[in-house]
Amino acid sequence: MSFLWAIIAGLIIGLLAKLVLPGRQPIPLWLTVVLGIVGAVVGNALASAFGVRDTGGIDWIRHVFQIGVAAVLISLVTPLWARRHA
Repeated sequence: MSFLWAIIAGLIIGLLAKLVLPGRQPIPLWLTVVLGIVGAVVGNALASAFGVRDTGGIDWIRHVFQIGVAAVLISLVTPLWARRHA
């Protein structure tokens, strides 16, 4: 069941990261989900390193880290994907 939640979280985080970035990112949905999952894992590690992983209420700072990491990954992968499939 945790695998299913990772895919759902990756989809949401990846799509939010694409919304944050300016312009169009012509990468497929499956790659967005994968980068969202990686962003979630790395964002959780960063939040733990900064001591803000578990806070009272909604963990907004952790989510900002997750979306930020996913946005950076998408911005790095998009030119490579576009060049490969052009």
